[in-house]
Amino acid sequence: MNDDLDVVTGAFSYSGAAIARELLSAGRHVRTLTGHPERAPDDSAIDVRPLDFDDSVRLTESLRGAGTLYNTYWVRFARGPLDHDQAVAHSRTLFHAAREAGVRRIVHVSITHPSLESPYPYFRGKAQVEQALADSGVPHTVLRPAILFGGDGVLLNNIAWLLRRLPVFAVGGDGRYRIRGIHIDDLARLCVASSHAEGSEVLDAVGPERPTFLELVEEIRTAVGSRCRVVCVPGSLVPPLSAAIGLALRDRLLTGAEYRAMASGLADTDGPATGTTALSQWLTAHADRLGLQYANELNRHFR
Repeated sequence: MNDDLDVVTGAFSYSGAAIARELLSAGRHVRTLTGHPERAPDDSAIDVRPLDFDDSVRLTESLRGAGTLYNTYWVRFARGPLDHDQAVAHSRTLFHAAREAGVRRIVHVSITHPSLESPYPYFRGKAQVEQALADSGVPHTVLRPAILFGGDGVLLNNIAWLLRRLPVFAVGGDGRYRIRGIHIDDLARLCVASSHAEGSEVLDAVGPERPTFLELVEEIRTAVGSRCRVVCVPGSLVPPLSAAIGLALRDRLLTGAEYRAMASGLADTDGPATGTTALSQWLTAHADRLGLQYANELNRHFR
């Protein structure tokens, strides 16, 4: 085994890119398994291999010799033939290949409050992936973030983009459901530190602040100097409003399941902070750039 080789899924995407940067800065050799090899810069120090779930032999060989697999693979919502059930099956294939390749440890990025009984396919699927990881027998760390911010993240940027351009911004219900975000670089540091753990563990990956969603929107509004009016509307109106705006933007802003999960408190935890970056301070520091350009999720992952 090459003791300084690590494998990251999606090293040219969002969280995978942050993990890869952290590993490279620590002097590690990084290999990525990616569905987007065309995103690799010409001068990239990262060894690029395809993330091909239909070729388990090749997948195993691409993992052979690695000390740690950092897994960020998942799908936010179903599109075409790829849904959460398929993503669970792909994850099982990946973990089996890691075990066959002799990978020492898997660091897996999950979600807060996964549950096999969840009514939401995203959270139910994440729980099934955690179970598949446990069944693999490979020592592992499961990290559970709620939302991520920093870098070229989508959620907060697009809220800011809407606040800069719309006369009214609708918040579902009373907006008192809390959001516990973690900075993408804090998550990356937590991932790399977890590679040295013994046995298996599950940790919430959360920052020090947990504003309500209404407070978060108001903080972003103030930070970017928006005059948009923020109003609370019945929660049932949020999915169709989001769908209408998404249709105009040729994107998926917020699915009905995502809104209901957030409104049910699934983007919050009571546990101690494992990240150090304060969301409010980050908003103030990056207000001049936040929301200047819209971040299209479908363009990033499907087009």
